[in-house]
Amino acid sequence: MAREVATTSKPFGAGFVTAILFGAALNPINSSVIATGLVAIATAMDVPVGRTSILISSLYLTCAVAQPTTGRLAEEFGPRRVFLLGIAVVLAGGVLGAVADNLAMLVWARVLIGFGTSAGYPTAMMLIRRRAADAGLDHPPSTVLGGIAIAGGATMAIGPSLGGLLIGWFGWRSVFAVNLPFAVVAGLLALWGIPRDPDVPTGRAWRAVISRLDLAGIAAFTAALVSALVALEGLPHVRWPALVGAVVFSTGLVWRELRAANPFIDVRLLVRNRALSRTYLRAGLTVFGTYVVLYGVTQWIEAAHGQTAFAAGLIMLPIGAASALASQAVSGRKNPRMTLIVAAVLFIGGSVFILTLSKSSSVFAISAVTAIFGAVNGAGIVGNQLALYRQTPADTIGTASGLMRTSQYVSSIASAVLIGVVYSRTVDSAGLHHAALILIGMSVVLLLMTVFDRRLSGSGSTTTGRTLRRPRFADS
Repeated sequence: MAREVATTSKPFGAGFVTAILFGAALNPINSSVIATGLVAIATAMDVPVGRTSILISSLYLTCAVAQPTTGRLAEEFGPRRVFLLGIAVVLAGGVLGAVADNLAMLVWARVLIGFGTSAGYPTAMMLIRRRAADAGLDHPPSTVLGGIAIAGGATMAIGPSLGGLLIGWFGWRSVFAVNLPFAVVAGLLALWGIPRDPDVPTGRAWRAVISRLDLAGIAAFTAALVSALVALEGLPHVRWPALVGAVVFSTGLVWRELRAANPFIDVRLLVRNRALSRTYLRAGLTVFGTYVVLYGVTQWIEAAHGQTAFAAGLIMLPIGAASALASQAVSGRKNPRMTLIVAAVLFIGGSVFILTLSKSSSVFAISAVTAIFGAVNGAGIVGNQLALYRQTPADTIGTASGLMRTSQYVSSIASAVLIGVVYSRTVDSAGLHHAALILIGMSVVLLLMTVFDRRLSGSGSTTTGRTLRRPRFADS
């Protein structure tokens, strides 16, 4: 049955908005909720703490590939269908993680959770654009895009705090089991609040569908990313085979995507639409700094201050609160440039502030640092999301949104690698300060590329006409 066309006076009603916000929040919260549970998991599985880092990288790698993949699937089969499929996969991952008795089972659980939750954001962006097009709107209400930013940013930021509370009350398995009620609620909200997708045309050639998914491009991207991760994890020692593999696979990826009819990563678009490419880079740099603080400061609190996971979670609470407040404060702005400049300035200030932290630092000082980066995260996500919406053609918003999340997860992987390098011998203030110096340099670059990006001052929209085009779900 075809979906109902949103022609009511309230195309963005409470049921619709609640469903997409809830779904979009599942992925970011899972990316960080495990931060305060790694020590407990290592103890339970009788493995070194360092080995549990695979639970972070496995989800990040999965999400980096799955975000644009689910966006492409949504363009082919409809966002509601892909959203519900993702919920089913999340349920499977939550069950597997809750009953796992070895590290390998936990890794597979994180892979399933990563793939399933990756459907939330690109399908949400598609659904928002579809509603706006059906209602004849140039743009959806700013509060809707702001809500998506809060769902994607604030929930990620409160992950460590939530994880600490869950582990303190129910044990480490709760960080997996918590997906069960969340996924059920998200599924029910989607069934109630999101209209059905159009019927998928019958008689389509599955070979053509698979071709549009670009499985070869996905495989090359995955191989390049895994090789780069293996090479980086060896720092300061260079793992030459992995580094060579990363170069070879990356070259093959570019070669393949330049010739693909429906590329997984549209290299030509990134070259042609340089404003969009800069948006991806800004989003990645912002998330890099946030995750360095999320994981680096959390571990430092537990190791240098001797705090429990529960206490560390409480100390990290301001990052989530500040992220939500900052997202809400800037969500009504139509010009993302000033928002992103403010985020970059706060990034610099927060990085300098980290240099003042030591074992004797007060909880107030530590919380102030996390609050600053929470504001950076919230403002950065809102600004870059608005820029993405205006710079992306309507019929590729699902894939483009997924690719922005990919840029963020690649940055998350890089942040985990940096934390591993600076804490290679021991978790101490010196390592945290080394990370801060790198953040200062990156934040200055972020500020300069934002100040001199004149495309941010205009709409930058690649759509034409007043009414947005409806996304393509399938070729008829």
